Amino acid sequence: MSRKHALIVAALWAVPIVLASVAPALASSGGSLPWEGPLQQIQESITGPVAGAIALAAVAIAGGMLIFGGELNDFARRLVYVVLVAGILLGATNIVGLFGATGASIGLTDDQITIVSNGGGEGDHG
Repeated sequence: MSRKHALIVAALWAVPIVLASVAPALASSGGSLPWEGPLQQIQESITGPVAGAIALAAVAIAGGMLIFGGELNDFARRLVYVVLVAGILLGATNIVGLFGATGASIGLTDDQITIVSNGGGEGDHG
């Protein structure tokens, strides 16, 4: 057996071993990035109940200022618009939730899995 042939055989044996040892590392989930923790805290703060109450108050106060504020100079009007938009943006998740929308989902829901596993669907009801 030549040396070149021995190297090819060793490489063919080494490739599956290396791939088997690398697969668990590649399959691990994320969460190792340093900015994910602070971003998660910011998201929870923005979408929480306190932020919803602040957004509701901001929209109500800014709307009242625009309707009943009388004559506002340009700066005050722009400031009220900024507060109004900020309140709407903070409350956007609550507004979207009113319409029954949820976050993106990949795959089947539990109800769909039950229907598929039972072999049923809309056509089975009569």
